[in-house]
Amino acid sequence: MAAEAFDRSKPHVNVGTIGHVDHGKTTTTAAILHVLGSLAVDKGYSARLEGVDGIDNAPEERARGITIALHHSEYETPNRHYAHVDAPGHADYIKNMITGAAQMDAAVLVVAATDGAMPQTREHVLLARQVGVPQIVVFMNKCDMVDDADMLDLVEEELRDLLTANGFDGKNAPVIRGSGLKALEATSMDDEWAKKILELADVLDSYVAVPKREIDKPFLMPIEDIFSIEGRGTVVTGRIERGVIKIGEEVDIVGITPTSKTTITGIEMFNKQLQEGQAGDNAGILLRGTKKDDVHRGQVLAKTGTVTPHTDFEAEVLILKKEEGGRHTPFFSGYKPQFYVRTTDVTGEVTLAEGVEMVMPGDTVTFKVKLVAPVALEEQQRFAIREGGKTVGAGVVTKINA
Repeated sequence: MAAEAFDRSKPHVNVGTIGHVDHGKTTTTAAILHVLGSLAVDKGYSARLEGVDGIDNAPEERARGITIALHHSEYETPNRHYAHVDAPGHADYIKNMITGAAQMDAAVLVVAATDGAMPQTREHVLLARQVGVPQIVVFMNKCDMVDDADMLDLVEEELRDLLTANGFDGKNAPVIRGSGLKALEATSMDDEWAKKILELADVLDSYVAVPKREIDKPFLMPIEDIFSIEGRGTVVTGRIERGVIKIGEEVDIVGITPTSKTTITGIEMFNKQLQEGQAGDNAGILLRGTKKDDVHRGQVLAKTGTVTPHTDFEAEVLILKKEEGGRHTPFFSGYKPQFYVRTTDVTGEVTLAEGVEMVMPGDTVTFKVKLVAPVALEEQQRFAIREGGKTVGAGVVTKINA
């Protein structure tokens, strides 16, 4: 059965939940889907849950067509269509967060009112800034468990300070006080906790700007996941960074291995077929004659001839302080951390500028990098630097050398 066509009549916005482990990100996501998808339907809201565990254990799902990356849910307000990604919270998942958060036009920071800001809360806000998430809305969760209003005020003030310290609009950011669990148990819109979830959806509408999509630039999509679909071929998923792609067009697969060509035979979003995919879409793209093993996460699909892979570049980099979760000690020329570019991590060797002995935590520096494998890179490209499981810096490419 062919999937139904995707309706583009409402502006499409990508949001996601971030925050400390156990603060209730997934519960909050589930509450949004419950309230919008069943309690507020008569008011023009709707939601549907993409199969969180759908892909491996649902042969009928695979038989039906392309399934899109597992962690996306979908909901609508009367004004907009949202794709929602639930970014995992644990330090081990930071790598996914770097690729996942890069897909967000705004983040919902979920913080348990019982705890306030925790180390991962801080790290996620910092990461959100590094990967270029433009806006953050705060959902204070578990407010049903705090009786003292002063306590809630203190937590809110602390969170606003945290946002401001990381370059976000802490003064004006909406802060909703709610309870994901209570909203999930709500049976009607008369419920006070269900109303809080609706309030969250409404501030996403009013506070978060619809980003300007770069539709007129040449097509580029970083590859996040690769699936093989029996009888149909190989599907790659990711968020289209710029441009437009149509069925039947030829594209380059760039990075890591020598550049190759492939033809696009299908485009889907949320199991709905598209005639064309455009910037901002979280799409699944079916490739003709490309084997699953020929494509890797971290490569990009790009309009033929527009993108070249590189290994050598210069960058301006902010090295985090110890207090920000960074290194405790300086580093020298020859330092070899991981560079996270778009959806990939590649080891690179750092060469400091002439006359620079070492780099201290907290410094902003310009240095040269040589990656062990070529990746699609351009000037002004943002990246994060990671080492031993933590983010140690964030940078931007200032010049490509090779």
